[in-house]
Amino acid sequence: MYRFLVTPRWWGINVFVVLAIPVCIFMGTWQLGRFEERVQTQTAADKQPDPAQRAAAPLSELLPVDTQTSGRHTEASGRYGAQFLVPDRELDGKNGSYVLTMLRTAGGKALPVVRGWLPSGEKPPAPPKGEVTVAGALQASETSESDGVVHSNGGLPAGQLGMISAASLVNLVPYDVYDAWVTVSKAQSGLRVVPAEAPQNTGLDLKAFQNLGYTGEWFVFAGFVVFMWFRLVRREAEAVRDRALGLETAA
Repeated sequence: MYRFLVTPRWWGINVFVVLAIPVCIFMGTWQLGRFEERVQTQTAADKQPDPAQRAAAPLSELLPVDTQTSGRHTEASGRYGAQFLVPDRELDGKNGSYVLTMLRTAGGKALPVVRGWLPSGEKPPAPPKGEVTVAGALQASETSESDGVVHSNGGLPAGQLGMISAASLVNLVPYDVYDAWVTVSKAQSGLRVVPAEAPQNTGLDLKAFQNLGYTGEWFVFAGFVVFMWFRLVRREAEAVRDRALGLETAA
C-alpha cells in the first residue's frame, strides 16, 4: 500500500520534509540562543555598577563602545564645527530634534556631540566658539533599527540627519568621524540634556522577546511539516486502497 512513497513525486516530497525539519529546528535553536544571550547580558548588567556612576575616563580608553563602556562618562577637547539637526526625537513625550555638533579634536578626528534636545520648530543656538572641553555620556553609533524606526537621510532637508552614525556623517563632513557619539551632561541655555540610553540589542527589550516568539514559530513550522507529511501519506494511502477496491469515482 505504501509503495507510492518511492515514486518520483514522493521522493521530492520526502526530500523536502527531510531538509525542512532540521532547518526549522536549527533556526528555532538559533533564535532561542539569541534570547538566552540577552538574558545573560541583562543578568551581567544587573550585577555591574551603573556606568553613569563610574568615574570618567579618556575617550581613547572607552573605544570601541560596547556594553561595558556605553553610558560611561568621558571628556574630549576641541573646536566645534559642522552642526546638524536629528529630527523626530521624543523627550518626555514631546517631539523635537537633537542638536548634533561635530567636535574637531586635536588629532583631526571629529566626535559627534549631542549638545541637547530642541522642541520642533525652534532654531538651535550656535555652538560655543574657540577651544572647548565636552563632558558627557558615551554612546554607540545608531543603527536603522535602534528605536524601531528606520531612520534615513532620504528626503530630509540639508543640515538634518536621520540617525547618528559615522556611516552617515562621513559623507557629510570632510574629515574622519569617531564611531561613537557623546550626549553632554550639561546643556547650554535653550537646550535640554538628552539622557544616555542602554546599548542597542541588549537586555530584555521587545526585540529580545521577539527572538523568543520566533523560537516558538520555527518549532511550530517543524511540527506543521511533520503533520502535513503524515496527512498527505494518509490521503494517498486511502486513495490507493480505494483504487484497489474499485471505489474510485470519476470525480
